[in-house]
Amino acid sequence: MKRIIKYIFCLALFAACEDAIDIDQVGRITPDVAFQNLQDLQDGLIGVYTKYDLVQDIAHSSTFTDELSVGFISGGQRVGDYQFILDATSLAAFTFWQRGYEEINEGTRLILAAESVPLEAGEQSAYDNILGQLYALRAYSHFKLLSYYSTDLTDDSALGVIAVDFVPSIDDTFPRNTNGEVFALIETDLDRAESLLEDQGNITFVSRDFVTALRARMATYRGQYGMAANYAQQLLDRYPIATREQYTNMFLDTDNTEVIFKLERTRGDVFDRAGNGVSNMASQSRAGAKFAFTNETINGGPFFEIGRSLFNLFDEADVRFNVNVGPESIISPDYQNAEDFENEDILLVYKYPGSETQPLMNDIKVFRSAEMLLILAEAAADNGNFNGATNSTAAHIKQLRDARFGSDQPLPSYANETEAFAAILDERRVELAFEGHRFHDLKRLGTRANQGVLRDPLDCNAIGVNGACSLPASDHRFTLPIPQAELIANPNLREQQNPGY
Repeated sequence: MKRIIKYIFCLALFAACEDAIDIDQVGRITPDVAFQNLQDLQDGLIGVYTKYDLVQDIAHSSTFTDELSVGFISGGQRVGDYQFILDATSLAAFTFWQRGYEEINEGTRLILAAESVPLEAGEQSAYDNILGQLYALRAYSHFKLLSYYSTDLTDDSALGVIAVDFVPSIDDTFPRNTNGEVFALIETDLDRAESLLEDQGNITFVSRDFVTALRARMATYRGQYGMAANYAQQLLDRYPIATREQYTNMFLDTDNTEVIFKLERTRGDVFDRAGNGVSNMASQSRAGAKFAFTNETINGGPFFEIGRSLFNLFDEADVRFNVNVGPESIISPDYQNAEDFENEDILLVYKYPGSETQPLMNDIKVFRSAEMLLILAEAAADNGNFNGATNSTAAHIKQLRDARFGSDQPLPSYANETEAFAAILDERRVELAFEGHRFHDLKRLGTRANQGVLRDPLDCNAIGVNGACSLPASDHRFTLPIPQAELIANPNLREQQNPGY
């Protein structure tokens, strides 16, 4: 921890101090100097937002599960992740831990700095809204850390992560808190945020609806389905499910009908990167650059393609087919018997084609109303309400499909809970493809659905994959290990590594 957490906590909004841990540097910019008025705080808030990204989550989730196959021009990008290679030295283990605590540190420092900022008349509301966003973002970061590093979010006594709502000193070391302790901090921060935030205005900034959406997802992951359904319905009443045209335009960044919150990406920002240097899991980049080098076309360098097992779930009459499958894809009508499968079946990822004339760069959707509808479906399944025309898993899935097909679809029917949860996982797999959900969905629902990672056998035979075809949801690798560098530096964590590592 003295090496990682302490370094992360030492990263200030004001100055980097890796080389000055034990001295007070001359000329170092302190909070009271850096933040002297409301505009300074607003600028600092924008700086905090630049720490938030989901591209790494998208890359890890899509590669480690069954959303992708190795592209026909692959040079070995992320092949280790694709082979399910994961231990305490892996990039994923370090990346999500380091990023989460860096986010928390940045936000906490700005919260503390805000205490000494004098306000002019009429500035209190804007000041409160800044603080509310910071508390909500800190809660989100703690929850994200839990989702990766806790073995079971439904168990409050299980080990979670380190709960931090202050800036530790250089010599502080901490053990892991329990899930219950971390969730208590999250709830405290969300209550504070809700009391300070404004109603939804700009969906690229945190609002009360962000808090409600986070509460809905968090309650779902914890198995608290009554609360989850209540929060989800509140948002569905405000954010209708998109029509087919709106859905298409949503992923071109020209329609926000069902977007509750997104991370805006624009030309020239810190995320506007593509090419060989950003294809690894950890680097910041355009979202589409995690699948292709230059653009979304067949000549754009697709080093990953849509996995055949996922592609087989898409229906060409479903608008989600056109949003996810590139128009230049080469689709083999009999791929299982293709003489040259690698070149006769090329399924291009099209979820992030680009915007603002910049290929592969699109806004990152964090919360959408479609997720809320699928939360209702999940809550109904947990309550035993699988079938029926209203208030059931079947009814909610039919509602989503009606919107995506643009016509009345058959009402599904499920024989038991396992079938219902399998249908939910399949629908989430199609609806939320390449948005960073599949890894967490399999971890929390896979056992109930009797479903794990299941790639098409032909995808498993690609060069370098070495037959990595399936992974049961019970596998320990659906919980990330505490990174090795952290274990070396923090004696309190050495006996708290996750099982299997």
